[in-house]
Amino acid sequence: MRLHVSRSKNAASLYIIKSIYEDGKRSTKIVEKLGTYAELEKKLGGQDPIEWAKEYINELNQKEKEENREIIVKYSPSKVIAKDEQQSFNGGYLFLQQIYHELRLNKLCTAISQRHKFTFNLDSVLSRLLYARIIYPSSKLATFQLSKRFIEQPDFELQHIYRALEVLAKETDLIQSTLYKNSLRISKRNTGVLYYDCTNYFFEIEEEEGLKQYGFSKEHKPNPIVQMGMFMDGDGIPLAFSINKGNTNEQLTLRPLEEKILSDFDLSRFIVCTDAGLASESNRKFNNKGERAFITTQSIKKLKAHLREWALDPKGWSLADDHRTYDITKLDENRDKDKVFHKERWIKENDLEQKLVITYSIKYRDYQRNIRNSQIERAQKVIDSNPGKLKKSNPNDYKRFIEQSHCTADGEIAEHKMYSIDTELISKEAVFDGFYAVCTNLEDDASAIIRVNKRRWEIEECFRIMKSEFKARPVYLSRDDRIIAHFTTCFVALVIYRLLEKKLNGKYTCHEIINGLRDMNFLKIKGDGYIPTYTRTDFTDDLHEAFGFRTDYQIVSMSQMKKIFKTTKS
Repeated sequence: MRLHVSRSKNAASLYIIKSIYEDGKRSTKIVEKLGTYAELEKKLGGQDPIEWAKEYINELNQKEKEENREIIVKYSPSKVIAKDEQQSFNGGYLFLQQIYHELRLNKLCTAISQRHKFTFNLDSVLSRLLYARIIYPSSKLATFQLSKRFIEQPDFELQHIYRALEVLAKETDLIQSTLYKNSLRISKRNTGVLYYDCTNYFFEIEEEEGLKQYGFSKEHKPNPIVQMGMFMDGDGIPLAFSINKGNTNEQLTLRPLEEKILSDFDLSRFIVCTDAGLASESNRKFNNKGERAFITTQSIKKLKAHLREWALDPKGWSLADDHRTYDITKLDENRDKDKVFHKERWIKENDLEQKLVITYSIKYRDYQRNIRNSQIERAQKVIDSNPGKLKKSNPNDYKRFIEQSHCTADGEIAEHKMYSIDTELISKEAVFDGFYAVCTNLEDDASAIIRVNKRRWEIEECFRIMKSEFKARPVYLSRDDRIIAHFTTCFVALVIYRLLEKKLNGKYTCHEIINGLRDMNFLKIKGDGYIPTYTRTDFTDDLHEAFGFRTDYQIVSMSQMKKIFKTTKS
């Protein structure tokens, strides 16, 4: 800051001004009007106003260095704001930026740039694709526009996003393996157990092409789909993924991705945990080698008759750390409600020896009954109100409980189709209420195996976050390389989000975290700094404490904000 004297015919006015830089251009701003020379001379009792002003400015400069100077901002109700001048910016991305740089993704971008011939800033493009995927999930065109909401402005054009997608698709294997290795620098990874699952994403098109093929859509959409297989570590952080054609048998997707982990991630000792749909005999045998093992869910209905009979036998059940055996027909509904009983036995089929673990709990039984009862109610409503809407149902659809008949109760041919609730099917399903089964080649205690399997819900949550919060579908891209790149950015964004969640000790929901980051907006005061316009909460306090910098001062000066930029990129 410095002194400026403005002279007119009748007076000389003293101002404090400072230089500011906006978009690389230098200009000046009036910080404070001190008064006319005559007014100050009278006020100061004869002291030289010029000398006094210089001393005052020196004090302000010193306070500014110490970041103690109060900033006065003046607004006029008669002045119209400048046209096309953005004043509000998001600063929530700064916390994502710190994790991005801790993962050394900026250095990975530099390494990739050296392998390809392009001049645009890949680091800038990738980082904005990731921050926007979490905070402002949208199309690539909208992402380019929305990235201008961040305090640090993008230094690329829209065309560079699409060119970057081509490069990211070629380097997706390198990105995944490097991301894992770099993550070990900032967080311990629990790779003793790896969870694997598959999902699919639909496109807003009708023609099959390349990766986009018709297959079984888990969202029951009549559109071409692509399939994603993903491994997650024991702490819920994604490890690796692959994209396959939509008509691929999902059981065939596990082994190729696991082989990549074995070769690229320097991992060889782990347990693979999957659901029954991915637990083919081939996959189990593949993980029955070396130092690998498997835990997979098992359908009791599909067991051989003698095993199913043993599994449902009410006698011979155990509890962890209890040597007694129990008869589950004699359990106390209240006292035993939260207990999980189990039984186990080893079986050998087709040269594969594995342990079958069956669990039973009253709470799980009641949960299954409540689900089925609500489905039966829906089925009855359809029968009573609109049976014409009935179509073919899948095994988990409520319509499976609706039975069609062409005969009356007396055995005569009915004039119209007759609909009723299939009580026989209800009875058959009720037999399995409360029971759950897994197979494994581990010799561990049954309770330990059950604990590991219970965490499979987290990989399902990963897919839910990508689909719902990150809006990864429907996919509007058409080229295969851009589709792979799209899911690569979704995957990396998910890793960053999960690490952020971990820094906050799992205290907040996904909705709270993402909305909290999205709401962290600032009003830019040209030349002075940024005023937080968000509400300070427990979430923002915990965020600042976890990351080691604060953005919740009444105003964050330009110099303070530059220090924050430096902190998040160190």
